[in-house]
Amino acid sequence: MNTKRIVSADWSLAVHGGAGSSPATWSAEKRESRKLAMEVALDIGRRVLSGGGTALDAVESAVAALESDGNFHAGRGATLTTAGHVELDASIMDGATAGCGGVAAITVVTNPIHVARRVMHSTPHVLIVGSGADAFARQQAFPMATAADFLSLAKPSEQPSATELKFGTVGCVARDSSGNLAAATSTSGTTGKLAGRVGDSPLIGAGTFADNRYGAVSATGIGEEFIRRCVAYDLIAQVRYANRTLGDAAKEMFDNRLPSEAGGIIGVDASGEIVIVRNTPGMSWGAADAGGRFETGFE
Repeated sequence: MNTKRIVSADWSLAVHGGAGSSPATWSAEKRESRKLAMEVALDIGRRVLSGGGTALDAVESAVAALESDGNFHAGRGATLTTAGHVELDASIMDGATAGCGGVAAITVVTNPIHVARRVMHSTPHVLIVGSGADAFARQQAFPMATAADFLSLAKPSEQPSATELKFGTVGCVARDSSGNLAAATSTSGTTGKLAGRVGDSPLIGAGTFADNRYGAVSATGIGEEFIRRCVAYDLIAQVRYANRTLGDAAKEMFDNRLPSEAGGIIGVDASGEIVIVRNTPGMSWGAADAGGRFETGFE
């Protein structure tokens, strides 16, 4: 297991682009393009927070950038179901209010994180799925995607090979200068999933959770394992009820309760400390804060 703890001041931000195979298996071109994509998303979130914006706006903006990039198994870079379709999942949560929203198996947009936030703000619901999510996106006048907007449909021969990342979920956690926390996660799910399969990413408490008092978490990996253990909420519950640090809670989870190579998480606690933990050979991540930190990595 690999753990990083980054002490931050005022505002802080972390992003991930999935946990999976070793970056040593990637081409130099793939490594550079993913690094650039992480830096762009990190900079977008940083500019929101450094300008006095909210954690909620920062996580939505950073995740949308990763969805739009195409280097990750989310948004434009979505992989296909066994039926040959793109089905996207996303969720977002506000640590100040416990407000949250998600969509699952949505097919008509390339930025499901925007639709997830609209679910949070414009409906009494938390999660809308399948044809209902598609209809909601249309009703809310989001731009409709075409097959050419998804790389897997436009170029079906370019599906991930065995040496590519097994997981390419994207996510972001943030603490703003007012002390508010937020988390967001987006994915197309595991490569070759059954049609209609939903993983942890759109599920509040499994792949995404935020509470201003304790922390915010976004997960990536084998969704079923994160659902079974309610990982995102469990980490926050350990901080709340067992008085553990978020880093220690994540270490306990990945050391003792998740199977090997299950995935990873990014988190930020109430003080702004960033935690990055994985038990896979690699994980794309980035971290920035008000103290001038701006870094990305794959291990």
